[in-house]
Formats: sequence, C-alpha cells, structure tokens
Amino acid sequence: MVTKGTMPIPPLSFTTMRTHESDTGARRTAWAVLAVAIAVRVLAAALLPLVPDETYYWEWSRHLAAGYLDHPPAIALVIRLGTALLGPTALGVRLGSVLAGALASVVLVRVAGALGGDRARLRAAAIIACMPLAQLGLALATPDATLLLWWALVLAALAAVARGRDEGRAAIVAWALAGAALGAALCTKYTAFLLAAGVAVALLALRSVHGSRRSAPDIAGPCVAVAAALFVFAPNLIWNAAHGWVSFAYQLAHGLALHRGSPLAHEARLLGGQLGLVSPLLFAVLAIPLWRALRAHRDDARDDRDGDIRFTFATIAALTWLAFVLSALRSAVEPNWQAPAYLSAIVLAATCDGGARPERWRTLVRAACALGVAMTIGIYAHAVTPFVPTNAALDPTLAGFGWDTLAAHVAAAREDAPRGAASWVAGERYQEASELAFQLPDRPVTFAIDVHARASQYDLWPPFPRYARIGERLVLVLGLFTDPEHDPVIAALRPHFGRVALRDVVALRRGAIIRARRRIWVLDGWRGSWPEAGLVR
Repeated sequence: MVTKGTMPIPPLSFTTMRTHESDTGARRTAWAVLAVAIAVRVLAAALLPLVPDETYYWEWSRHLAAGYLDHPPAIALVIRLGTALLGPTALGVRLGSVLAGALASVVLVRVAGALGGDRARLRAAAIIACMPLAQLGLALATPDATLLLWWALVLAALAAVARGRDEGRAAIVAWALAGAALGAALCTKYTAFLLAAGVAVALLALRSVHGSRRSAPDIAGPCVAVAAALFVFAPNLIWNAAHGWVSFAYQLAHGLALHRGSPLAHEARLLGGQLGLVSPLLFAVLAIPLWRALRAHRDDARDDRDGDIRFTFATIAALTWLAFVLSALRSAVEPNWQAPAYLSAIVLAATCDGGARPERWRTLVRAACALGVAMTIGIYAHAVTPFVPTNAALDPTLAGFGWDTLAAHVAAAREDAPRGAASWVAGERYQEASELAFQLPDRPVTFAIDVHARASQYDLWPPFPRYARIGERLVLVLGLFTDPEHDPVIAALRPHFGRVALRDVVALRRGAIIRARRRIWVLDGWRGSWPEAGLVR
C-alpha cells in the first residue's frame, strides 16, 4: 500500500487475498489451535456452576416467546436446544452458546484466511485462543456467543461481496446472506444495530471516495440486505409493538440512563475492563491495524477491493467501540458489551504483515498471545481454586457458588408446610428466583418480589396471586440490606399472610469464602389479597 506524495510507506501493511501463498502447515496448526481452545471452553462449561444470568436465561427457555424485556429471543431458543439434548445441566444450558462460539471462531478464521492466506488464518486462530474474553465469554450461556456467530457471518458475507463485486448475481446473494445474518443478530442482541450502522457508514464513505468511477457499493445489494434483515427480525418487532416497545425502552434506559458516578470513572472502568479481558498487548495488536485501515481509506482512493473490505471492517469496529465510549459518559458499561468490535479487529490484525518491520510486528503478536494465554490460565486457575485477593461479592468467578446450599434450605422450608398446602418460592430479584428455580429438584415456578430491584422478565410473567390459593405458603429469599424487622418487602407482604417468620440466614459460600448471605422467610396462610401495584413487583 502506498501513500500520496512523498510520504514514506507506513510501518504496517496488509496481505492481499490475491497474492497470499498456501501454507498447509500453518492451516493445519490453525485448526489444531482452535480445536484446543474450543475443548477448553467445553470443559469449563461442564465444570463451572451456572451464574444467575445464565439461570435467568434458562428460565426464558421454559417460556419461549418472540421477545423478552432484557433481550430478543435467540438465547432462550439456544438454551432450549441444549437442554433438549443434555437436560437441565450446566453443560446442557451452555451447549448452544459453546457451539455458537465455536462456529463463530471457525467463521472468523476462514474470513482471515480468505483475505490474508494461511498464515493469517493461523494468526487469527492464535489471537482467538489466547484472548481471555473469548475463552471465558464463549463458555457461558449469554446472548454474546450467538451474537458473535451472526456478526462473524455478516463479516464473511461482506468479504464475499467484495470478492464478487463484478458478478451481479453472486453479489446480490452475498448481500441477502449478510442481511439474513444481520436480522438473526438483531434477534440475539440489540447491539447488532451498531453493526448495521457501521456497514452503512462504511458504504457512504466508500461511495464518497470512489464517486461514480464504479457502481460499488451498488444500492441494490444493500436494499436486499435490509429487506432480508427486516424479514428475520420481524417477529421481535411485532412482539415489541404488542408490548409497548418495552424491550427497546428498557435497553435505551439501561445503556443511556444517567446514573451516579463520574464519567471519568466510567471511562476508566471501560478501559480497565478491556485491558483485563483482552490483555494490554492484544489490545494494542488489535488497535494498531484498525487505525491503519481507517487511515488507508483517507490516504489512498484507489479502486482496491481489499482496502474497501478492510476499511469496512475497521469502521464497524471503531463505531461499535465509540458507541460504548459515549455511553460510558452517562453510565457504567459492562466489559463484555464491546466484544463484537473485536471480531473485525481480529481479521485486520491477522492479515497485517508488519510492512517495513515484519519481524517487530511478529514479535509483538507472539508476545501478545503469550500474555493472553498467561492471563487466561490465571483466570481459569482462580476460578478452580481462588488465590487472587478480591472482594468476594464482586468476584465473577464466585457468582455461581452457594446457590445449591440455599436451595437445600428452601427445599426444607417447603417440605414442612401444612398438610395439603402448596408451597411457592420467590426471590428478592431475578438472580435468586432463577437460581432457585434451577437448583430445586422439582424446578418449580418461582417469582421475583421486591420493592427496589430493577425490572426483569419476571414482571411480565403472571405474579404469585395468579397461581396461589388461599391458605398456601410462600418461601421468600431476601438479602441482608436492611434490619429484618424493617424489611420493606416483608412489611408490604405481612398483612396478606396469617403468619410471617424468619426461618434461616444462609451464607452463599465457596469453601471458606463467603460472598453474600440471604434470609429465608416463611409466609404461611395466604389470605388471597396482595399489596397495591408499585409496593412490590
């Protein structure tokens, strides 16, 4: 790649999809590296207990719908598939996400190979295998793994569009596949709107550079893609329309609402989370080629298909990242939200050959992968045997422990109910309600009842009075945020039951580490009434 005028050749350049050489050894090594990485994820998925968000999504899979308050429906369908095959086990709940993450990795490696050859394929596999975010996040039952699969398929389709631009029918088919994958991504997580925005911005920028010298990007292809995306996304749109657009409103409030805290602190947390989950050196390896790809578009207006697709990939990544940087000015951003931005960045890094300093670039990539492996091993080791001093309440590796003990105490409280009276179960928030639903042997219907918890899908499902009969028991699990005699939930519910008693205080622990405690209340003799709307959910 050259620059205008007498400027020197940039220190980084990219291989081209028309000049790369075949390297069978590199290709085989790439697939071997990827296979090992996927095997590690499967093992982690089978051994680590489910965290509350995962049991919450598992609850969705028992109530299939075209939408939910927090997210579109794909995660529920994916979990339903896994549990249909392996039952309601940790691996069963996570199976679909693990498979989606594995397929996303394969697609991404193939895209890198198509653009940069077998050596690029190997670099992409190594980066994926060594990135803590990929190795940890793709082992969990969250919407992210499935989102990354569809996101990667959109990137693959865009690369196909670039390769087949002069072949009208092939390009239209590629655009249609890109649109269908985008629609599926939107049915997984609304973050996919940023993918659509990134593609649109890139197309407009490319048209402004290339002008009328050629028909690309042709308008027909993108229109076909939009139609395909809307067709696939239509069920969720219909569901939202029928529910007052509650899901869109929730996500906008969740991501953009003004909360307490310093914007500077939010941005520091955002950056710190990325350095921790990506690793500092891998973060640099991904950022540098991305920046170069954006600059190449500005400095070189040649008719270069390779450059166009790299600029498109870079635009998608940069816009996705920028969206969360701006969101962090108002509220805290979770570390996993930026994960889709790294997909196209991985392709750019894998196809970067180092330009005038190839050895220095390869050394940096190797060092970044080594550091990433060390960090991943350290995190997994801490998850198996905690050794890093942390705040137990905030340590994500401890979030799945202790719920089985709590469920055993709740089961005992249900068993000594008056003869013939059903015993229902409720939690303070969706976390307690969903973990108890999963951990209790009969996997009962549970409820989330609180005056302070954020809205959840439980608010859209039938409440306790729709199920219970007069005289029945409610076993309620609450936190320790207030004095038990002045707990606002108990105060609101006490007039509606014949007897209310505190039964147990249970520690959620892993070995000697206690990360939280919960109170188990027994409310006997339901009187058939319920607090006014707004006092409890």
